[in-house]
Amino acid sequence: MITVQRKGRNLHFMLETGMIAVIRAQSSEQLKDVVYALRDGGVKAIEVTMTTPNALDVIHEVSSKMKDEEAVIGVGTVLDPETARAAILAGAEYVVSPTLNRGVIEMCRRYTAICIPGAYTPTEILTAWEAGADIVKVFPATTLGPGYFKDILGPLPQIRMSPTGGVSLETAKDFIKAGACCLAVGGNLVSKKALAEKNWKSITDTAKQFIELIKEAREEKKG
Repeated sequence: MITVQRKGRNLHFMLETGMIAVIRAQSSEQLKDVVYALRDGGVKAIEVTMTTPNALDVIHEVSSKMKDEEAVIGVGTVLDPETARAAILAGAEYVVSPTLNRGVIEMCRRYTAICIPGAYTPTEILTAWEAGADIVKVFPATTLGPGYFKDILGPLPQIRMSPTGGVSLETAKDFIKAGACCLAVGGNLVSKKALAEKNWKSITDTAKQFIELIKEAREEKKG
């Protein structure tokens, strides 16, 4: 069971850094190297998708090894409460879904895990938040763009929203300035090329760029 204090710490990491890295690693060893590379770049929240080979085993191995590190291992592409429970028991500290499933939210609340369900329309976004989501994943954000976040947060400023899809070094600042609480980034942060070449420095450098852009956007928004 995840404690309330640990959940609060994990959520703080996500919101403070403004980044969630979405990873499809091939092994626990590869994922561990990626986690260290991202952490060195300032990214602490790592989402392991269920499309990763042997995802639950990878989550278990890495989360066990990273207990004392400043990293938060979560699970993505969760479609049902049974998978959410299995992932949480394997060590996932937050659960991300591409769609809105109330059962998944309820399971996360039962185990005190952070829940980030996917939603698209204003009704879905509000429904997810009222059901107990900690952050609402707006997916796919590719065609919606930053303007959509500004439009939604006008009448619904209380909701924490994060875009998935369409987030790059070019769009990161616009999403943050439009009101996104954090960004979920996959291939534009950890590229297939960097993974294949084990170019951990490249991943660290890209992570630093994203973190710097987020800081700049937040400062500009204040001013």
